[in-house]
Amino acid sequence: MAARSQTSSKKRQKELARQEKQKEKVARRAQRKLEKLLPDVEPSPDAEPAHGVEPAPGVEPAPDAGVITG
Repeated sequence: MAARSQTSSKKRQKELARQEKQKEKVARRAQRKLEKLLPDVEPSPDAEPAHGVEPAPGVEPAPDAGVITG
């Protein structure tokens, strides 16, 4: 009977693992749904660069960039 008990135990562990995976899957789906409903918080790629940030290599600044008149 020990073999039957062990089989039952393995079956129970397998069922618990399956249930846990299903819970994780439901949570991921809910998170994705929430992300789709809420607007993006990240800045867009064409937003103004932050002060003190250098342009990428190969990108030339505008002709009047950095010139202070006054």
